[in-house]
Amino acid sequence: MQLLQTALAAIYPPRCLACGGMVDSDFGLCGTCWGQTPFVGHTRCDMCSVPLPGQARGEVLHCDDCMRAPKPWAQGRAALIYDGIARKMVLGFKHGDRQEIATPAAQWMLNTCRDMLDETVLIAPVPLHWMRLAKRRYNQSALLARALADLAGCDWCPDLLVRTQYTPSLDGKSRDVRQGILNDSIVVNKRRRHRIAGRPVLLVDDVLTTGATLGVCTEMCRAAGASRVCISVLARAVKAPYIPLN
Repeated sequence: MQLLQTALAAIYPPRCLACGGMVDSDFGLCGTCWGQTPFVGHTRCDMCSVPLPGQARGEVLHCDDCMRAPKPWAQGRAALIYDGIARKMVLGFKHGDRQEIATPAAQWMLNTCRDMLDETVLIAPVPLHWMRLAKRRYNQSALLARALADLAGCDWCPDLLVRTQYTPSLDGKSRDVRQGILNDSIVVNKRRRHRIAGRPVLLVDDVLTTGATLGVCTEMCRAAGASRVCISVLARAVKAPYIPLN
């Protein structure tokens, strides 16, 4: 096996996930790309993970938007800012069949949401409608959820939630428009309802923009009896231009 791995490494040397340059191990970033990747720092909103100015000193912080209109979930974490190299990786993962990004991405996510996890948590992805799944061939959120569950040692349920309606792309649409499109489009799978009652749920998605989709998913889980719902996403969209705060 060691000889086989050595031979494969010689034929297919490890490449940087972002630029394709040579790296020391699989599923990594080269030093240059690592330094240019906008990871979310420790000073962030506890609910939507948007970066906040100043230094965190152990207190729970919330952004102005979440104080004015709290999200339906209890806590939220993002690993990356959806910009630059991070945006390139997310789009490649979502639309370019870059499924190998799921494992390192899940590790980055675990680093941010470890405090929200224990052995009772059920991890579930934001669902795709079956028509979109057939076209894309995989649900990127499900790949993240499975990898995160494996790393954290938690249960996961790939079909806890179901999209009952084929909705148009939500890219570029406002929160209110997204909410109108999503109404009644996501429900808890009747065959999986027994897995959710009385236990905490962690919802996983690739990108958090307005939070409309995750909000609907959260409300469905709470209505089905979840004791607590938190979210973990790979990337958080922020208002442009993004200026690193940490």
